[in-house]
Amino acid sequence: MCISDCAVHKWVRTFKGEDTRETVLRDRKRSGRPVSASDTAHREKVDCMIRANRRVKQKEIADEIGISKERVHHIVTILLGYRKVSTRWVPRQLT
Repeated sequence: MCISDCAVHKWVRTFKGEDTRETVLRDRKRSGRPVSASDTAHREKVDCMIRANRRVKQKEIADEIGISKERVHHIVTILLGYRKVSTRWVPRQLT
């Protein structure tokens, strides 16, 4: 599939200038749900829940906070660095 000449000319007009390094490119706003399940507020809530009860289940965290189990797993294992050892969440440095 080839790009039409019209599209190429439009791009040339868009990016042509005295100095192309001064051209600022920005993404347009997109429709859809924003990525917010892994923000700092959710991280802090998950961390507080784990510190309060080291035996809490990921499903319980997801239900209470209102995010998916996949996002809870990502926050717990990747962002916070916990591992499940003998049914308890333990920081990765201690394992």
